[in-house]
Amino acid sequence: MAGPSSRMLALLSLLQVRRDWPGDVLAERLEVSPRTVRRDVDRLRALGYRVQALKGPAGGYRLSAGSELPPLLFDDEQAVAIALALAVAPASGADIAESAARALAAVRQVMPARLRHRVDAVDVVTTPGAIVVDPSVLVAVSDAVRTEQVLRFDYASAQGQPDSSLSRRVEPHAVIARNGRWYLLAWVDEHRDWRTYRIDRITPRAPTGRPFTRRPVPGGDPAAFVAARFKGSSGADVWPCRGTVDLQVAARVVAPYLDADAVLEETGPTSCRLTTGSWSWTALIAQIAGLDTDFTVVGPPELREAARASANRMRRAAGR
Repeated sequence: MAGPSSRMLALLSLLQVRRDWPGDVLAERLEVSPRTVRRDVDRLRALGYRVQALKGPAGGYRLSAGSELPPLLFDDEQAVAIALALAVAPASGADIAESAARALAAVRQVMPARLRHRVDAVDVVTTPGAIVVDPSVLVAVSDAVRTEQVLRFDYASAQGQPDSSLSRRVEPHAVIARNGRWYLLAWVDEHRDWRTYRIDRITPRAPTGRPFTRRPVPGGDPAAFVAARFKGSSGADVWPCRGTVDLQVAARVVAPYLDADAVLEETGPTSCRLTTGSWSWTALIAQIAGLDTDFTVVGPPELREAARASANRMRRAAGR
C-alpha cells in the first residue's frame, strides 16, 4: 500500500478526473479501506482543498470547483513559462504529448483565476517530429548520468533495426536535447574518446551498478561540445571551414536564408559581402551557390579551389 502522501496525491488526482465518487469505489481504486479514505479526505480538507461529502447509501465525495482550490505560488512569468513548456512538449522529441496535456490541465485547475487566464491565452500548435523518444528510455539513460553508473545498451542500426552486435558499454555524461532530438554524450573507454548517441536508437540493458569517475567534458559545456561535433569541429563550436564571398544581390534578399552565425555586410544597393561556414569546403561552396546569385570568392584559397572543382564537376554533369 502506498504511503499517506502518495496516496493523498492519488486521491486528489481521482477527484479531479470525475465529479462524484462513491466512497467504496474510491477505496477500491486506492486499495485501502473506506475509513482510510475518510482520513485522507480530512487531510486534504486540512490543506485547504474543499471536498464535499455526498449523501446516499454508500456515501461519496466531490471536489469543489478549481477556483476554490489553494492557489499555486506562481507569478505571471512562471505561469506562462509552465504553460509554454507543456504546450510545446510534443515538439521536444519525447513521446509525452498526452501526459503533457493532462499535466497542463491539472496545473491549470489549481491556479488562481488571474493566472489561469494568462495560461489560457497561450495557444500553441506544435508539429511532433517523426522520431520520438520513449520516456522510459530517457529516464533510464538520465538516471545513469545522474548516478554516474556505466551504461550498457543495444544500439539500433541507421535503418532503425535493433542490432545486438551494436551493443555498447559507456560512461554517460550528459543528456542533450538538440533540434527535436535527444542525444547521449558518453566516454567510450574502448575508443578512448567521446561519442554521441541518439537516444531514440538506444535500448538499455540491465543496470550494471558499476560506478565511474566523471571526466571533464572538453570546453566544460556538454551542449557546446556536441554542437561542435555536429559541425565537424573537434574544438570550439565553430565551423571548421569558413570563407568570404562578394554577392551580387542586396543583403536583405539573402539574409532570411542564412545561418545565425553568418556575417553579412552591405556593400551597395545590389551587393553585399558574406562570411559563413560549413563542415567542408565543398559543402560551403555548394551552400553559397544555392543562394542563386553571381558571386566572387574573396578567400581563403581553399574556398577558391573548391569553387573551381565544383564548377568542373557541374560542367561534366551537364555534358553527360
